Amino acid sequence: MRTAIISDIHANLPALEAVLADIEVRGIERIFCLGDVIGYGPEPRECLQMCASFEVNLMGNHEEAVLFDPVGFNPRAKAAVEWTKQQLMNADCPREENAVLWKTLDSMKKTHEEEDVFLAHGTPRDPIREYLFVHDCEEDPTKLEELFDSFTASTAFVGHTHIAGVFTPEPRFQNPDEIGGRFQMGKARAIVNVGSVGQPRDGDPRSSYVVLDGDQVEFCRVEYSVEETVRRFRRTPLPENLALRLVEGR
Repeated sequence: MRTAIISDIHANLPALEAVLADIEVRGIERIFCLGDVIGYGPEPRECLQMCASFEVNLMGNHEEAVLFDPVGFNPRAKAAVEWTKQQLMNADCPREENAVLWKTLDSMKKTHEEEDVFLAHGTPRDPIREYLFVHDCEEDPTKLEELFDSFTASTAFVGHTHIAGVFTPEPRFQNPDEIGGRFQMGKARAIVNVGSVGQPRDGDPRSSYVVLDGDQVEFCRVEYSVEETVRRFRRTPLPENLALRLVEGR
């Protein structure tokens, strides 16, 4: 069964709607989300509601921060966490609706495994908080070795850094353009970053996700109205830079 794997929506509803429309056009019915549905963006309630029906919803560090306490967050990110909490407890909304949103958060798993695939938000070793950066291949190759030792599946899918691409044990990182937008699982073990739906950071403002079809992974980019998301940001007290970074995909 073909599966869309998405991550890091960050309460960007126009981006999520565009990606879900693209997934529907492709005839894909199964969606796995690797976390950070909320945080940073202006529409956490709406995004949580849209994601509640996905087959898999994993917990990201922003869900963890809202449920518990923000750890390792800069001041702007902390401010966004506190604002998001307020939105999810909005007294102007029905209590039952608020309760469903919190239940959705609380039901999120840390990891998911099936067949020869491992899913997490951060890394297989630390599924919520740890980052695997491109520069780790050169600056911390031991880290890559340890991460590949931390799971047994052929391929792991992660998000968190908002930069799509494939890590292999050499260690090596290849972005989607370098591999023609596709990766075949099984030839070598890999950690695949699916990129970000709502806040890409690779210089391309389009939403990013992947489609898993058997042993084939396809990287997908989807245009959405960044300008509309920026307008929605400006109706909130969220820091301006969180909106402006979307324009450049940084």
